[in-house]
Amino acid sequence: MEDLTNKIVSIIIVTCANPDYVSRCLDSIIKQSYKNLEVSVINNTYNQGFEEKITGIYPEVSLYSNFQDPYYCHALNLGISGSKGEFVLCLNDDVILDEGFIKNALSGFCADEKIGMVSGKILRSDRRTIDSAGLFLSCWRTAKERGYGFKDRGQFEKEEYVFGVNGAVAFYRKKMLDEIRIEGEYFDSDFRMFFEDLDIAWRAQNSGWRGYYIPTAVAYHIRGATARAQGGVDKPYARRYLRDDLHIDLIKNRYFTIIKNESFSGFIAHLPCIILYDLIIWGYLIFFRPRIIKPFLATFKKLANPILIKRESQRLKALKQQP
Repeated sequence: MEDLTNKIVSIIIVTCANPDYVSRCLDSIIKQSYKNLEVSVINNTYNQGFEEKITGIYPEVSLYSNFQDPYYCHALNLGISGSKGEFVLCLNDDVILDEGFIKNALSGFCADEKIGMVSGKILRSDRRTIDSAGLFLSCWRTAKERGYGFKDRGQFEKEEYVFGVNGAVAFYRKKMLDEIRIEGEYFDSDFRMFFEDLDIAWRAQNSGWRGYYIPTAVAYHIRGATARAQGGVDKPYARRYLRDDLHIDLIKNRYFTIIKNESFSGFIAHLPCIILYDLIIWGYLIFFRPRIIKPFLATFKKLANPILIKRESQRLKALKQQP
């Protein structure tokens, strides 16, 4: 069994300069029973007062500014590129970790040398409602969070394989991230945010890596707080509350995730579900948000060719890594 006792865990927190969320998140990290940690905060919003406060209270934390491309994927790429750990824990700023989270989650990487992603049990802030007990790929080709919205009654207490991990609390083996990165990027910066966790999980699965679920690794997530969806804090994302540009990201990133990762046979097998989902989404857009259709099509056209190039790069890289 792999000895992970003294391995460095690099923790990367992406924030929009909310000191209350970040402080609670950092406090929970300081209380971790596992101590060999490297902590970085990536600030996506210019706020000198915030930076002075964080560095003053938490001098051991490395703070970086990301104003050039202030979105989640680019910020994570910056943090991961500069990390030293053999394991990387990517966190939203609205997450609080149970004190045994890292120690327990690390045990998941010992289950199999090809475990590249570990999910804990993520609960909402009420500490009773499940946010995610592992990420799976739905027939609609969207991310399916197991247990999402259900009360935690001990129904997910078994350690087992999962497809991937929720992006709010995403624990990765650095070796896996290095192997599957494309054009120097771990997370696809064309996504900005939304679907990036499914994309990286699917990409990893296509390269022979696996995900694992550890129920004793518990975290708490204030859903919606990071994106600041109006009226959506600690609730599922409501499309009507998303800004137009984020709504465009939400739609296009599903298509890009499918284009980059789906096999031909998988696409044909799930085509009825994909079409049904698209009919619902496009019906909603036509009747309730027609103003975003034109900019969506323009964005899709602009990025479609680069996405196809990335798909081919991923395919060739996965072939080279096969035994």
